[in-house]
Amino acid sequence: MALQAALLPSTLSVPKKGNLATVVKDTAFLSVSQKKVSSLSVRAQVATAPVATPGSSTSSVDKKKTLRQGVVVITGASSGLGLAAAKALAETGKWHVVMACRDFLKAAKAAKSAGMAEGSYTILHLDLASLDSVRQFVDNFRRAGMPLDALVCNAAIYRPTARTPTFTADGYEMSVGVNHLGHFLLSRLLLDDLKKSDYPSRRLVILGSITGNTNTLAGNVPPKAGLGDLRGLAGGLSGPNSNGSAMIDGAEEFDGAKAYKDSKICNMLTMQELHRRFHEDTGITFASLYPGCIATTGLFREHIPLFRMLFPPFQKFVTKGFVSEAESGKRLAQVVSDPSLTKSGVYWSWNKDSASFENQLSQEASDPEKARKLWEISEKLVGLA
Repeated sequence: MALQAALLPSTLSVPKKGNLATVVKDTAFLSVSQKKVSSLSVRAQVATAPVATPGSSTSSVDKKKTLRQGVVVITGASSGLGLAAAKALAETGKWHVVMACRDFLKAAKAAKSAGMAEGSYTILHLDLASLDSVRQFVDNFRRAGMPLDALVCNAAIYRPTARTPTFTADGYEMSVGVNHLGHFLLSRLLLDDLKKSDYPSRRLVILGSITGNTNTLAGNVPPKAGLGDLRGLAGGLSGPNSNGSAMIDGAEEFDGAKAYKDSKICNMLTMQELHRRFHEDTGITFASLYPGCIATTGLFREHIPLFRMLFPPFQKFVTKGFVSEAESGKRLAQVVSDPSLTKSGVYWSWNKDSASFENQLSQEASDPEKARKLWEISEKLVGLA
């Protein structure tokens, strides 16, 4: 939603070291004084709190330069794991969180409801189902004048009962289009910003899932993930109406649960390919993780009611694998900021004592040749090749 024209011309820009008052769905920005912030009227939405661009600071007493506040972008930060991680990082006072979300108003309400302090976050519109929206987000972020020190690709769509595909604005099957292709383009475009950062530990984190990792019990629950020879992806995931397939492996029948699991294999393969291509030259840490079974998350909102009712107690009392949103958020925050988790190319997990460890990926989710092929096809689909 755009700011009312009477209050804000659409061509204003933010000075590089200025303060970003609010960013909405169009490209309008506003520079705001640190001493006084006027209330803004937003058509059909609410403005986020004004924030100062993080930077190095110097003590007036000892004149010593101190580490500036880091800036982290988190996709899907308006609910679930993304919101919990945003809150955990913001509460440290060491991080400013850019909440990259599709629904501006939902994100603003979520941040307020979670108790995130004014000035600890900025909301930017991002719809991963549109590659144009991804490019617009990157442009808006750069115009805001903030550095980028960490990127968290967290947002996901899960439609386990779907038997017919839906498609993104670019014509790709929705689960893979959002979970993989949208994040792939976002990561590639923002990689330049991470390279420019002077922060001591720059990180790019992509959420994985145990369900896409077939060397686990959960990963063997039907339908099992599997990318095959990627013929469906190479064909554009266009679906049967275009004489193609909406499934990555080229299967004729669509399965929403498998589409999600396949997208998570893509996420884990992408992380490893980023590591192989860029870690040595840039020093950026690339990582993936499975934070545990967040059985109460909104990710399951499209599952059948009986599953939603029984799954949380099953995880709590039978498998003992249940993890709260708050705990999972802290784990994701660790991968973003913990000095002990700087190793690149790692898929992180946690044991029953909430201690992190390097987990092992399945053969397919760690196949370097498949990762290379996935990379090359994805580049073509998002317009980078």
